[in-house]
Amino acid sequence: MPDLLELTPEGLYCRAGDFHVDPWRPVPRAVVTHGHADHARSGMGIVHAAEPGLGLLRWRLGETQPLAGHAYGERFELGSARVSLHSAGHVLGSAQVRIEVEGEVWVVSGDYKRDPDPSCAPFEVVPCDVFITEATFGLPVYRWRPTSEVAADMLAWWNDSAARGETALLLCYALGKAQRILAELALQPGGMDREVLLHGAMLPGVAVYRDAGVLMPPTRALSETSRADELSGQLVLAPPSALGSAWMRRFKSVSVAFASGWMQVRGNRRRRGVDRGFVVSDHADWPSLLRTCRETGAKRVLATHGNTEALVRALCESGMDAAPLKTEFGGEN
Repeated sequence: MPDLLELTPEGLYCRAGDFHVDPWRPVPRAVVTHGHADHARSGMGIVHAAEPGLGLLRWRLGETQPLAGHAYGERFELGSARVSLHSAGHVLGSAQVRIEVEGEVWVVSGDYKRDPDPSCAPFEVVPCDVFITEATFGLPVYRWRPTSEVAADMLAWWNDSAARGETALLLCYALGKAQRILAELALQPGGMDREVLLHGAMLPGVAVYRDAGVLMPPTRALSETSRADELSGQLVLAPPSALGSAWMRRFKSVSVAFASGWMQVRGNRRRRGVDRGFVVSDHADWPSLLRTCRETGAKRVLATHGNTEALVRALCESGMDAAPLKTEFGGEN
């Protein structure tokens, strides 16, 4: 039997179902794992996705993009393929794609993590014959602390900055990371009692998460604050692109931090030119990648985007049949 999925110029293609998974060019039928730009692109004939993620996809792809929503675990037919979507634990509505043809099962993980996250559904292990896994943080150095502990550190940094009369400026990605940080802060003692200010790029995503019922502290657009002295002691969330821009001139005194899995490596913090680095990732760390590949029971593992060589080598040394799969998927979001 030929491979159930094959690489085409448009991306991963299932011939039996005549659809692509996370295609990077327009196709008639796409099954999309989540709303990040390297996985969800505009111009598709129709996009199949998990229902909890439809709000993000409408925001990212526009109201005119035809969408078909499916509950987690719901099976639907595309051609002769039986497809279902299962939570990936990456961001709101993120999904793994399970594809079954003539009794053979492949699972495309998309981006995923195993750590608890109050802003999205937890990861589900999906048994399969072939598992296509991400490898964004596929090196042994990447091992995450519990995010609740990191959130407590963020709160302490905010308090320390406020005591010095500074603005605490936290750089993070606008879709998924910002909302997760807000949801984690909401669980900290007193976390719902203080307002967080948002860069304009953060506003649409936060609104989508609120509409989905995710608990977050009160937020307000930074643009509604007219005077620089009103920013003293405040926490502001902004995208990494804000650093070094004219937008930064509004702050009199500021402590800048960056929240990302890349902050695990100290040199990355220095290269970013920030005062603090908080290790928060929406991707699986090294132990979780290895554990997930084992728990799927897959006879074959294909690793894509990231440090695929190290992950493939470790899996092969453990007795698994593993190989890299070159795709256009990006890094951490």
